[in-house]
Amino acid sequence: TNCKQWYQRKICGKSTVISYECCPGYEKVPGEKGCPAALPLSNIYETLGVVGSATTQLYSDRSNLRPEIEGPGSFTIFAPSNEAWASLSAETLDSLVSNVNIELLNALRYHMVDKRVLTDDLKHGTTLNSMYQNLPIQIHHYPNGIVTVNCARLLKADHHATNGVVHVIDKVIATTTNTIQQIIETEDSLETLRTAVAASDLSSLLESEGQYTLLAPTNEAFEKIPRETLNRILGDPEALRDLLNHHILKSAMCAEAIIAGLTMETLEGATLDVGCSGEELTLNGKPIIANKDVLATNGVVHFVNELLIPDSAKTVFELAQESEVSKSTDLFRQAGLSSHLTGSEQVTLLAPVNNVFKDGLPVIDSNMRNLLLNHIVKDQLSSKYLVFVYRNGLMLQQLGRFGTLFSVDKMLTPPTGSVMDVLKADHRFSTLVAAIQSAGLTENLNRPGTFTVFAPTNEAFQAMPQGELNKLLGNAKELANILKFHVADEILVSGAVTALVRLKSMQGDKLEVSMKNNVIHINKEPVAESDIMATNGVIYAVNSVLQPQASRPQERGDEPADPALEIFKQASALSKPDFLPAAPVYSRILARMKENSGAF
Repeated sequence: TNCKQWYQRKICGKSTVISYECCPGYEKVPGEKGCPAALPLSNIYETLGVVGSATTQLYSDRSNLRPEIEGPGSFTIFAPSNEAWASLSAETLDSLVSNVNIELLNALRYHMVDKRVLTDDLKHGTTLNSMYQNLPIQIHHYPNGIVTVNCARLLKADHHATNGVVHVIDKVIATTTNTIQQIIETEDSLETLRTAVAASDLSSLLESEGQYTLLAPTNEAFEKIPRETLNRILGDPEALRDLLNHHILKSAMCAEAIIAGLTMETLEGATLDVGCSGEELTLNGKPIIANKDVLATNGVVHFVNELLIPDSAKTVFELAQESEVSKSTDLFRQAGLSSHLTGSEQVTLLAPVNNVFKDGLPVIDSNMRNLLLNHIVKDQLSSKYLVFVYRNGLMLQQLGRFGTLFSVDKMLTPPTGSVMDVLKADHRFSTLVAAIQSAGLTENLNRPGTFTVFAPTNEAFQAMPQGELNKLLGNAKELANILKFHVADEILVSGAVTALVRLKSMQGDKLEVSMKNNVIHINKEPVAESDIMATNGVIYAVNSVLQPQASRPQERGDEPADPALEIFKQASALSKPDFLPAAPVYSRILARMKENSGAF
């Protein structure tokens, strides 16, 4: 069952070898598979010598514990391995063996329970009363199969004896009487933490019953933080509380239980990546744990030599400096806008990612400064309050103390007019503008709203068969119907398009927007340009006129030329055309074009 502990045959990145040995109480028989021979049970004292804990057996003899564990009864002993005894400091070992009848005996009895306890009985978060003054022994049984006893790993379990059971552990365990708060109060290296805990009112939590893990930042950890940043956090009760809660895990996590990376939630609400590399524990990939497994009655303390500052305690500027938008922070600093991002002003920063500036940062002038100001939104907003919210394609969001950071993939140029204003200003859409005005749809696209317009270019109209175009432009009602099919009364930017998105057009039929090979398609037609922003929507340039299903002609052959159509084509190419008599709809369209273009 210990094979549950092997994670892809590696422990903390080190390759392992799986060895097989006989189960307790059995031995091999030459020429036969497995371990078929059952051994007679011995008492606990004799069993200690068999399971690799001869040093515990020796000290049991010296301390006069031997008669008790040889005699009748029902005991459990968590026996330190020979290596565990050898790893004790000379000072600790000397203090034990120099007073075998008291110190050593008491230490051994603390490893014992006066009943038989098997691994199935060792439940996570439970305590057992030891045979030394009934002081508690803490048990943790982790999902990866590892069992710890006062943070010592259970190496060999369930070795039965006539008078109990032996479990071999990898450490000599010591009594625990202090809470986490008391450890903070008595450790000189945690003086700054002690002051911070008192200021944040967390003392009661850290001395209460429960099972927590405190990643205790040392004085050295606090000293590594820039003085200005540290003073800001220490002077802000909410930020300070978030900082300290970010160092507290919701359950007790002994170092011995970590054999590969895992994600753990802090009291602050964020997560930390806890892992190991060789003999070192890591936090977020860094080996910053200086002292591990300091056991308390209500959990475990690991000393860390770097401060873990959560996003919720950082300014927007600090968030940006540590992310993929660090070049943007340089730009805002050069533009003299840092004060908006470092103080207590509530803002939302839309910061272009570093790749936007791969050719270098732009020169700061009044226009660039104004453009950068348009990337700073008043108030701290989360994604649900932004203009564009989709099931997919959300910008990366980080919530700071007073502001929110969003990473975007381009510089944002604010729109300066409505959909109609944008179309009028772009010579590619002069035919469309004239058609919209003639069909009486101008007011619709000027009003406040959230439109998505798939705008046919002049090229799109010119590509239509002459007869089809004649029919369309000769029927005001049909023209309005076709134009409405190009407009949806909801906004869709290209970043929100995945495999397929359906929009309902103002005409009533569905529009299908898809992404193929990084190109946006509308009803399977490629889009020439995406995300032309307006104050009331977004425009996509398309080089074809989209047809609702019911309006699509069965046959698209050549048809006789129409004089009015020729005039229409000429008007598209000339700045001051000479107009000839035309059908009423044509006349209105050409008149609109003359008003709008001047040069078209």
